[in-house]
Amino acid sequence: MSTDTTLSPDAAPAAPAPGPGPTPGSAAPAPPAPGPGPTPGSAVPAPRSGSGPAPEGPRRPRMAGRAPARPAPAAAVHSVSAATAALLGLVGLGALLHEPVLIPPLAASAALVHCAPALPLAQPRSVVVGHLLGAAAGYAVAAAASGSAWAAAVAAGVTLALTTLARTPHSPACATAVVVVLQAPAPGRFVPLLLGSTVLLVLTAFTASRVRRAAPKYPAYWW
Repeated sequence: MSTDTTLSPDAAPAAPAPGPGPTPGSAAPAPPAPGPGPTPGSAVPAPRSGSGPAPEGPRRPRMAGRAPARPAPAAAVHSVSAATAALLGLVGLGALLHEPVLIPPLAASAALVHCAPALPLAQPRSVVVGHLLGAAAGYAVAAAASGSAWAAAVAAGVTLALTTLARTPHSPACATAVVVVLQAPAPGRFVPLLLGSTVLLVLTAFTASRVRRAAPKYPAYWW
């Protein structure tokens, strides 16, 4: 009599027998031992390239500050020569008219238009209108008060306010107001000379900026 070894469809396969586990009371397997580390006193290996912070560049001397770089010799000679020529032109104009034309405020304006031609203080609008506002403030304060140093200080402050409101910033204009209060020049002669001198400074700077190709073009704007 034969035995049928075929499984029926409803019969489930037998589960695999579990592997041998730790017997009760036996010790658990020890974890793997860590790799050898640096011994005390040994050198720590250097980090790989690119993993650490970038090395700092050379530090500037503390005394150097944030002053602008020195201009090129050719640029410095060009600016100084042009400013000196403009001032000599004012002296020649004064000798021709027998009137003192060169005053300290105009010397400061010449330095601005030739050495810092891109600044708003050096543009024609600021140079011409700023000095005229300074003269007007000087004459107005001198008419209301005596020509003292106190009145000159007030005139300089009024000029600063006027040039700020008129969008014509020009620091030498404050000095023009001081000159008017302290020296009391005749307005009929002083104001036309002041106007002509400022226009001459602007035209000189315009011409000088076209003589040298590498020079910054002046003005940045006319009005």
